[in-house]
Amino acid sequence: MDAYQKSRGGFTFDLCNRNKLLVEEKKLSVPKAFKTGTTIVGIVYKGGVVLGADTRATEGPIVCDKNCEKIHKISEKIWCCGAGTAADTENVTGLIGSQIELHRLSTGKEPRVITALTRLKQRLFQYQGYVSAALVLGGVDTEGGHIYTVWPHGSTDRLPYATMGSGSLAAMAIFEANYKDDMDEKEAINLVDSAIQAGIWNDLGSGGNVDIMVIDKKTGPRMMRNYKKLNERTFHAPGLYKFPKGTTALAQEGKERFAKIVVEAMEED
Repeated sequence: MDAYQKSRGGFTFDLCNRNKLLVEEKKLSVPKAFKTGTTIVGIVYKGGVVLGADTRATEGPIVCDKNCEKIHKISEKIWCCGAGTAADTENVTGLIGSQIELHRLSTGKEPRVITALTRLKQRLFQYQGYVSAALVLGGVDTEGGHIYTVWPHGSTDRLPYATMGSGSLAAMAIFEANYKDDMDEKEAINLVDSAIQAGIWNDLGSGGNVDIMVIDKKTGPRMMRNYKKLNERTFHAPGLYKFPKGTTALAQEGKERFAKIVVEAMEED
């Protein structure tokens, strides 16, 4: 009977009891969740969808990349913006993208956006939120343009416009004030640009430049990398940095070790 119960699958709370024991008796601290920063958005317009993202990557309070890419390819006409842990968003979208390509080759038909959505949410639900990937999925298929949000636990929403990430409230304020049905491409791009800029200027976790992806029913995808550069450096050194010899202090032990390495290298030659 026990073997039968195990084979049925479903939820198990054994690790919850283990973690409780470790905290209470072993006095171990529970790992805390990392706070991540991003502004990603998507909007449906008359001819397709427009996705947008900022380009700041952070490690806690440190900006480790000013120009990273947060818009990932699922298929030719299905793309995905990722917020959360960069490794998780890149790998989960890459995995689903490869599955969608195999599906396309097997069926001989262009994939539908709902197919990518189903595979993404099933994958994330398996890990109960431990894959830190909050996604805005957008694309066009035979039924038109679609925008979906996918939360790390696997829940989804279908909306005419969507925002996610730490700058999502600022971006949503722009959308709610200016969105209208059946916008043309230029209006949609300008609105997405304004929403991303609102996140960049009002959220410390968002920054860098504005990336925009247009997916049109007729012309296909068009990436606008660094559509707006908002934080370019205003000062550039006129030449290479030049420091006089001896600027960096070197301990006597280090000098002796360096001299020994030089002598050995000369003897080998």
